[in-house]
Amino acid sequence: MADSVRDRVIAIIAEQAVLDVSDVTEDSSLESLGIDSLGLVESIFAIEEAFDISVPFNANEPAKSDFDISTVASIIAAVEALVAAQKS
Repeated sequence: MADSVRDRVIAIIAEQAVLDVSDVTEDSSLESLGIDSLGLVESIFAIEEAFDISVPFNANEPAKSDFDISTVASIIAAVEALVAAQKS
């Protein structure tokens, strides 16, 4: 399951960054991928839709959000946690 969440999150981020999936690494930050604030919001919406989850993210104050967007790996981990919590 972790791999499918990982792969889907990377695919969503790659699509928003208009990059090939192979260009997105877990160490990448959204900023380094060229994703601006609008792209971030669109990525969050796409993740919510893909996994049928509600992401605790405040677009007006991203630094105060409970959803860690510092790296692709942190986004994957947060999505995995939300998916697991939803199933329990």
